[in-house]
Amino acid sequence: MRHVWMAGFALMSAIAVSGCVTEKKYHEALADADATRGELERARAQKNALEQQVKTLKDLNAKFGSESQIARDELQRIQHGRDKERDTIEVRTKELEDKVKQLTAQNRNVKQEYEEARRHNEQLKSLVARYQKEMKERSRSLSSSMESSGGSVPFSGAGSSSTKTAPVPSPFDAPAPAASLLNINKAPSADLVLTLGISQDVAERIVSNRPYKVKGELVAKNVVPKDVFDDIKDRITVSP
Repeated sequence: MRHVWMAGFALMSAIAVSGCVTEKKYHEALADADATRGELERARAQKNALEQQVKTLKDLNAKFGSESQIARDELQRIQHGRDKERDTIEVRTKELEDKVKQLTAQNRNVKQEYEEARRHNEQLKSLVARYQKEMKERSRSLSSSMESSGGSVPFSGAGSSSTKTAPVPSPFDAPAPAASLLNINKAPSADLVLTLGISQDVAERIVSNRPYKVKGELVAKNVVPKDVFDDIKDRITVSP
């Protein structure tokens, strides 16, 4: 565009210098110059518009760059928070899993204790029923014995002619029948405590040192003291 303007200016100069051009050509040259000037103005306006667009694009680019950096920072913050939260959730999940395992083990132990307590209760019920049956049998035996002897035993005392009644022996003073003896090779520690009146520690020592061939091994193995053995020896057995 600048070359066109210069060409037009040169043409006008040449016409002015030569002085031999016609008025028509002169006006045509002026019209060309005006057209060239108009194109130049339009070119300048386009240039300014382009420069303004470039500036606007630069501003937008800077704005988008800033927003992009803000978005990246926010994304990193979210990722960091997500990773931290995930770690926290994993730790909490591990703690809950361990707690569930502990509760499961405790529940299993409670069930085992419950079963043992239930079996022990059944054993105690059976033992009480057996003792009640034995007491009834002894009572009936005693009643039969008293009926057969008339309920009293006369005897003569020295220097006295009076008749006295001999005391009736208690069924618990008689030696226990073999059926009521407690087998220390088979009885649980709870029965040993309840039946023999010994402590839980002594009962557990008796159970842990099984089997016994003779009752005297309780003393020979230092399981129970001699005085304890003397107290329980008539109420225990080692036979199957």
